[in-house]
Amino acid sequence: MNILTLLLLIPVLFGIIIMLLPSSLRGSFKYLTLLATLIQLGISVWMYLHFKTGAAYGGINHEEQYQFVQKLPWISLNLGSMGKMQIDYFVGIDGMSITLLVMTSLVMVIAALSSWEIKSNLKGFFLLFLLLNMAVIGVFCALDFFLFYLFYELMLLPLYFLIGMWGGARREYAAIKFFLYTLFGSVFMLLVMVGLYLSVTDPVTGNHTFNIVQMMNPANYNAQSVFAVAGHQTLLGMPARTVGFVVLFIAFAIKVPVVPLHTWLPDAHVEAPTPVSIILAGILLKIGGYGIIRICLGIFPDVATTGAFWLGLLGVISILYGAFNALAQRDLKRMIAYSSVSHMGFVLLGIASQTAEGVSGAVMQMVSHGFLSTMLFFLVGVLYNRVHDRGINHFRGLGNLMPKYTAFVMIAFFASLGLPGFSAFVAEAFSLTGAFKSPTVNGLLPYWMAVCGAVGILLSAAYFLWTLQRMFFGTESLKGGAVWKIALTDLNLREKLTLAPLAIIALALGIMPSLVFDKINDSVLMLIQFLQLK
Repeated sequence: MNILTLLLLIPVLFGIIIMLLPSSLRGSFKYLTLLATLIQLGISVWMYLHFKTGAAYGGINHEEQYQFVQKLPWISLNLGSMGKMQIDYFVGIDGMSITLLVMTSLVMVIAALSSWEIKSNLKGFFLLFLLLNMAVIGVFCALDFFLFYLFYELMLLPLYFLIGMWGGARREYAAIKFFLYTLFGSVFMLLVMVGLYLSVTDPVTGNHTFNIVQMMNPANYNAQSVFAVAGHQTLLGMPARTVGFVVLFIAFAIKVPVVPLHTWLPDAHVEAPTPVSIILAGILLKIGGYGIIRICLGIFPDVATTGAFWLGLLGVISILYGAFNALAQRDLKRMIAYSSVSHMGFVLLGIASQTAEGVSGAVMQMVSHGFLSTMLFFLVGVLYNRVHDRGINHFRGLGNLMPKYTAFVMIAFFASLGLPGFSAFVAEAFSLTGAFKSPTVNGLLPYWMAVCGAVGILLSAAYFLWTLQRMFFGTESLKGGAVWKIALTDLNLREKLTLAPLAIIALALGIMPSLVFDKINDSVLMLIQFLQLK
């Protein structure tokens, strides 16, 4: 069996086991889920160690340049004189996929460990958790657009129920808002996907295809088709390829989320239980960035280049808007949610630069933010589980009460604000380097965008350090008084074992960024070359 298929089947198999077990064994559900995620992590690390690099393995234009590939006929329909409709089960990974796959596997382990807080309807929660696990893994592996869309949509259902059933007081509102935002982008993505299918012909079979790799090759487009590369077809009064790019970009930008499509995120984070917040911030946001690189830039490189200024502008707006909003928050979880909007803006800025440094920085930022946001939301969950309050102004002097907890918070805050030696510093530095280099190399972005990005780093230092000063230093003062003082016990063994690997990884990626760059370099260079050839 192909190892990627095994990676996808593990959560399904463990989900079936949990479904068949009686409710009297509900205490075992969390351990089975944790075991499933640990096995996935082991497999993904093995794949990372055996992933080959070098000129022969980089690129996005040829199927043979993906690794661990499996391609099997899945849906076949004979259309008579019009040929044959063929949808394949087609999975494989390149350098960008493997790093995000390892990050996803570790984040799912952390999310499983944080699920200890769930007390009601355990069977339903862990079944939905494992279904979501399979879907997010599938998105990073799929190389057939139909299969990609299937996994992309499959994430929506479990997240809707996980927020709506196990969330906070306004959980129904947050779940419906998240559902509608995501569905809005996905419905129109379906139309573009069908248009691309009708535009592309497989050079081997002569049939239309959903193969993403074939869609990246301009030679495979029919001259008279709606998305023909050299054609002049229009939709809604605009060039058809521009419309296709914009529709796909909006669908992925909702996930990132890019301002002004971000408003679902703070509500979803505040109402979601800790494990779901971890998955939202650690993985779901990265799927948006991955989709922009893999689908938008890969299939519509010409439009991505002409529209680079607007992509960069949206990135800068997200950086500054998210940072200013984070400064204004009084809820710790909402503050971290807005910080995610700001930090993911660097991903869009790096991608818009279309330089090797910028795209490498964008991928590093996705990986780095995946680990750091997981750590931050877990830390918020620890505090909330003890006193059921997240008000920044309701705590003071926590450093005296919870010294170990405070130490991990300081690591997470300093790493997230871009302190040299941590992963976020490398990611943001490379994204800004790409933005600075872009005007001289390809003239896509003006210099002031990089300057605004640097201002965003200063603002992130402001809201993290101000929160640290208000909550953890100074004279001890708690809204709940003596009752809270008793409840606010320091980290237990499970919590320390969960947080320690995240802190170590943030430091390791800061000191040895080659752990990511060595794997993604071939794919990034081929992507940049592909964009220049467009």
